[in-house]
Amino acid sequence: MTEINELRSRMARQAARFANGNGYTPSPVPRVKILYVDQHSPRQPVMYEPGIVIIFQGHKVGYCGSKVFQYDPRNYLLMTVPLPFECETFASPQQPLVGMAVNIDTQMLQDLLIDIGDDDYLMKPYADSNGVNCAPLGDEMLCATERLLDVMERPLDARVLGPQIVREILYYVLRGSCGASLQELVNRHTHFSQIARALRRIENQYAESLNVEALASEVNMSVSAFHHNFKAVTNTSPLQYVKSYRLHKARLLMVHDGLKASTAAIRVGYESASQFSREFKRFFGVTPSDELARLRGTGAAFMEG
Repeated sequence: MTEINELRSRMARQAARFANGNGYTPSPVPRVKILYVDQHSPRQPVMYEPGIVIIFQGHKVGYCGSKVFQYDPRNYLLMTVPLPFECETFASPQQPLVGMAVNIDTQMLQDLLIDIGDDDYLMKPYADSNGVNCAPLGDEMLCATERLLDVMERPLDARVLGPQIVREILYYVLRGSCGASLQELVNRHTHFSQIARALRRIENQYAESLNVEALASEVNMSVSAFHHNFKAVTNTSPLQYVKSYRLHKARLLMVHDGLKASTAAIRVGYESASQFSREFKRFFGVTPSDELARLRGTGAAFMEG
């Protein structure tokens, strides 16, 4: 156990060298980002993109509907759909949270499943998958992550060998307890994949007028079945999901692109700036201007992945 703890501490120090302040920093390996936070962040709404989050030091606690989950040096997080939820980060300047996020490449995932074939050690897909899962970080996956950090030290190794190690990590996730959830992401014949398709539509057209009937029809579901399966995957209703997605996107536009609240509101599909401000405060607990000042002051990362 001592050796494992020493390994994690060494990996945390190694990863921290690539960090550029609080939040996520692109690494030399494509589709991999370094996560670094040196302060406690209270429970607040966040938006995670699909991916795998591996923590070397510190921990986070997530709240998605009635589901509470912790990801830390012993348990990685798997997000298979873009998902807004609430999260608390435990870190300090003396003991910062350090980790990495690996974006899921669906083409790589499909190629892996083809190579795996019909081997029966993979879990079979099930109907009511959830978009957020935590699973134990096994020795094989930890070893692959260590090698991924090592190749980051040399640009050519990072570019050539890095993607192969990412593929290996994806393979270990497929073989783990979250394997079925990951399989369903590319299996077109499950309710999960149908909801994932609807979520991609929302992601691409969130500023447009979206109604539940059209979304349900597009994935060949009745409205009632769509509601049921949507909530099973995201822990929220379709309309609430669209609203939270728009609010998170507006917050991104204000912080990253420097847009005023009224401009960001229009950009994400709101017709009324006052309605946007009301819903923003109800959702985040503060006004857009106060939240903008807070995020710029702390360098907090709120759209992750």
